[in-house]
Parts: sequence; C-alpha cells; structure tokens
Amino acid sequence: MTAVLTPLSPRDVADRLNTGRAVLVDIREPDEFAREHLPGAVSAPLSTFEQANLGIEAGRDVVFMCRSGARTGAHCERLAARIDGAAYVLEGGLNGWKAAEQPVTVDRKAPLELMRQVQIAAGGLALLGALLAWLVHPAFVALSGFVGAGLLFAGISGFCGMARMLAVMPWNRLRAA
Repeated sequence: MTAVLTPLSPRDVADRLNTGRAVLVDIREPDEFAREHLPGAVSAPLSTFEQANLGIEAGRDVVFMCRSGARTGAHCERLAARIDGAAYVLEGGLNGWKAAEQPVTVDRKAPLELMRQVQIAAGGLALLGALLAWLVHPAFVALSGFVGAGLLFAGISGFCGMARMLAVMPWNRLRAA
C-alpha cells in the first residue's frame, strides 16, 4: 500500500492551526529549523524521525512540511506510517507559506543552514582558484579542481568533508537555550 500525504494550501493549514485542529510537523534538520520556522511547528528532523516524539493528540490533523515540499513528498510513506488516520502536507512547504504571506519565526542570530554554508564555501573556493589561476599562476586552477572533486565525491558517497568541518566551527555550536 502506498501512503499519500494530502496536499493543503497555506491558507487551509493556517485555518486548521488557528482553530487548533492541526499540528504542524517540520521535518527539516535542526539547523534549518533554528534559523527559520513556522510559529507553533514541532521539529521532527527526517534524520531522526522514527525516534522523534511528535506529541500528537488524538483527533488532530497532522500536517508535514519541509522547505519546498520535495523532501516531504519523497518520504511520504515513512511520514504517514507514524500517523493514525489521514496525514497532510503543506503545499510548497516553507517557501509556499512565505509566498502566501503567512507569519514565519526568524532567528537572524542562528547560523545559516549548513548546506548553504557549504555552497558558499565551495563556490567561494572555486571562484578564488579560478581568479588566482588567471591573475597569479595557472597552477591555482588545482584549487577549483580540488573543490569540484570534493563535491563530486560528496554527491556519490553521501559524505561531505566540508560539511563535517563547517559543523564543528564555533559559529555552528549549539547555543544555550
């Protein structure tokens, strides 16, 4: 049997949340949730989803969300398996919610999401390598090649050394609650 998450528009989700008929479960990772989330959303990261305490009261609708809806759609069977009854997905995820001009809780002091940090660092290093190769010495093209090889390896293996390195940087350490 294939589980389906029924899509709900941001307006429908807002109405259900405002009347207390629904609980919103955000499956993004903790760094993403810390930076930006919907008010009242429950954080249940996909990486630890089966161990998460969803705290769902009987009779309430369960609406899952991520940034765009893609992760939620890709894991709909896994998500729906934890729910008794119908389960829903926020159409367009956080991006759709913001496009519908619904309220979002933002913590600008929280670090950028780890994958955005990787994109910035990798892009910056690749650009630096190209500029240095052009302006200083052609051998600097090796820096761009090294970054490209690292990204290729990360995509194939699922292990990203740059993400691991950035994760332990001082600005990414958990702050006291």
